[in-house]
Amino acid sequence: MSKLTKNQKLVADKVEAGKAYSLKEAAELVKEITTTKFDASLDIDVRLGVDPRKANQMVRGVVSLPHGTGKVTRVLCLCTPDAEAAAKEAGADYVGLDEYIEKIKGGWTDVDVIITMPSCMGKIGALGRVLGPRGLMPNPKSGTVTMDVAKAVKEVKQGKIDFKVDKAGIVHTSIGKVSFTADKIYDNAKEFIQTIIKLKPAAAKGTYIKSIFISSTMSKGVKVDPKSVE
Repeated sequence: MSKLTKNQKLVADKVEAGKAYSLKEAAELVKEITTTKFDASLDIDVRLGVDPRKANQMVRGVVSLPHGTGKVTRVLCLCTPDAEAAAKEAGADYVGLDEYIEKIKGGWTDVDVIITMPSCMGKIGALGRVLGPRGLMPNPKSGTVTMDVAKAVKEVKQGKIDFKVDKAGIVHTSIGKVSFTADKIYDNAKEFIQTIIKLKPAAAKGTYIKSIFISSTMSKGVKVDPKSVE
């Protein structure tokens, strides 16, 4: 059997196998067991008791994290000329319409979020094959298709994220950085989990939140007791 490294031993000593920690404990613990030299991202995985293949059990929504994600989010705003100035002032990294549509057709997708207006969707619909697989297609349900593009840009820049349950019934997203204080990690995680709880489909039967794990880039996952969040 291979010998544990110093860092692996540290993690083994701190994280008790099979134990479910309170969200506050997990927020502190994940900082303690992260040994990367860079500012690692903090991820949360919530396994739900739903069948994503059924439309009436799909869980999708948006949440504004109290302390943001800690990441620089690159935003493209595809809008009419009269909305360009407001979008730029709100913090959009790229603003325009036809010229960016042509760039995307050519394969350019160097952004994290695309925000647009209902009147522009006719042109953007043709980009579905490029944007869809990358999760960049604007959607009214996620707030990225709106008349008030400036407000949407500002919210995304401040930490608004959208999420969707995957085929395995898991919702996965990043909720911050290891450099965040444990209190900020706790606040962001709690807001995210409570948003998922509010979105429980009426058709979902049995246990809705089956498990929650918090981890950082390359760290071991810390199991969270769902009851500590409700």
